[in-house]
Parts: sequence; C-alpha cells; structure tokens
Amino acid sequence: MDRLAQAFARAAREKRAAFIAYLCAGDPDFDTSLAACRAVLEAGADVLELGVPFSDPLADGPTNQLAAQRALDGGMTAARVFELVRRIREFSEVPIIFYTYYNLVFSNGVEAYIQAAKAAGVNGMLTLDLPPEEAGEVLAACTQHDLKTVFIVAPTTPPARLAIISAAATGFIYYVSREGVTGVRQQVANNIPEAVARIRQHTKLPVAVGFGISTREQVRQVARCADGVVVGSALVNVIRDNLANRAGLPARLRITAADLVAGVASSSADR
Repeated sequence: MDRLAQAFARAAREKRAAFIAYLCAGDPDFDTSLAACRAVLEAGADVLELGVPFSDPLADGPTNQLAAQRALDGGMTAARVFELVRRIREFSEVPIIFYTYYNLVFSNGVEAYIQAAKAAGVNGMLTLDLPPEEAGEVLAACTQHDLKTVFIVAPTTPPARLAIISAAATGFIYYVSREGVTGVRQQVANNIPEAVARIRQHTKLPVAVGFGISTREQVRQVARCADGVVVGSALVNVIRDNLANRAGLPARLRITAADLVAGVASSSADR
C-alpha cells in the first residue's frame, strides 16, 4: 500500500478523517518553509499538500497568491521545490501531494517533471487547471512512475462528469466545497454531506473536502462526512502574520495546526 493509501487507511481505522495541511513551498524562504512543514507534520497532519509557487495561481485567493509571490521573491524554482521535498523526506514519511498548475509541469517536460517529483519523494499530483479529458500525458507518466493523481470536483460539476473525473483519479477526489477561490470563510457550505455522497456513487477512493475551512469546529463539521479535510489559508495566514519573527514562526504554526488537527480527532464520535 502506498503512503497516501496508508494515511487514509490509518485515519479510517481510527474512525476519523485525515487532516491534509496545505503550505506553499518556499514561503517566505526556503529554510523557514522547511521549518513550517516540519511544524505542521509534528502537529499531526496526515498528508502535506505543497503548493508549487506560480505567477498566475488562478484557483487561489489573495492569501495563497501572496504566499506564492513571497516564495518566488525568495528564490523558489522547480529545482528548489524538489529539494524541499527531499529535505522533508529526511525526517518524515508523511505523503506529499503537489498542488500545481499545468504550465509548470508542461514547461519542464511532463515525463521529466513527473520523474523528478517521484525521485524527490512526492506521492501525488493535483494539477489544478488540467481537466481529465486533456490529462493523457500526465496520467501516463504518473502511472509509469507510480505517482497518484488527484482531481477536483466542484459544486458546479455536472453528474455526467463525475464518472470521468473519478476514473482519472488514483489517489483521492478533492471536493471544492465552494465556488470561487481558496480562502478563509466564516461558515462551511451546507451541502457538503450530499455532495460527498454523490461523489461516492462513482468511486471507492477517499473524498477530501477543502476551500474555506479554517477553524477546529469547521474541520469537525466536514470530518463528519469526508475522508479527508484540507486546510490551507488558515495555516498560510500564520506565516503571513509572523514574517517579522521568522525564528518564532514554526512554534506559532505548530499551535495553530494542532488546534485544527484536533477537529478531525474530535469528529470520530460523530462518524
């Protein structure tokens, strides 16, 4: 069983959802980013979703756009992102998913990029702007190099496309709980259980839910029905708010991440 499947299986045995933590690779600089990744993993994250910094992150709201800009300004490149993964692998076996855009994969050569990601220690690819109907080259390379694929389902996804998306995914399905971009929200969407149930009619893969989840109680609400809960902006905001104290940033991030992770643990009684 691969790292990603093991993470979801372990969470299921513990009767809880997996906690998936999003951070932008290299935000705000390489060393601080590495320490931030260690902090969220030590806080109990089951999966690390690493955003690959990009100049035009169309699916991201202001928080993650600014994180990507900080990372790029700090000198992050494709090679440095792979190096960050290798450094994480020195202390953690937690599965790592790339949250990326197709231009970054294509411009480096699809085969070469996927091979390099696997060699660095990446376990899966979520290419935000790549629909499954056009993903043949990426799917073939991921199959060849045993890298799992993750595809998005949105509230606006028509029923006819659910089967297509589910057939292309090999890691998990990522349900975007709200229309629009990433970012903190005051409340979670109220149709998540129905949407997750609808997706499960087409796949046996885990269904993770993200976008707009930012508090322990929101994590708990979503974890009642989902196999995984993704939190990004609430963690990235801690980095943003502590740029002037980078030495103390990991400790603050660990506290916030641990509080959010407690949401999946407390959801077990509701499952």
